[in-house]
Amino acid sequence: METFQVTKVYADEQGDTHFETVQYPLTDAGPIGFLSEKLPVRDVIFREVTADYDFDFHTAPQRQFIILLDGRIEIETSLGEKRIFEAGEILQMEDLTGKGHRTRNLLNAKRKSVFITF
Repeated sequence: METFQVTKVYADEQGDTHFETVQYPLTDAGPIGFLSEKLPVRDVIFREVTADYDFDFHTAPQRQFIILLDGRIEIETSLGEKRIFEAGEILQMEDLTGKGHRTRNLLNAKRKSVFITF
């Protein structure tokens, strides 16, 4: 079975932030490719940050997907685990409470992304 992979960032009951790989199943839609089921969403937000973007520990303001359009970032969890994400990757942000995560640019360039709230 084909799947589409995203990285979920969430808080546990103790407030610590973790990474989890989420697989969205895809079904064969013929000549247009493989599609997931529809997901209900609320808003689309476009964002650009400066080259020196380094946002200390914070929680996500709402449940949202973040699609990285360019650049490279590092996300650090409250437990000190760090992962690097590149253009084209998708994050599913769900750490609305707890100790949060830190995000910083790794390239000396402005970075663009799209938020899709759900």
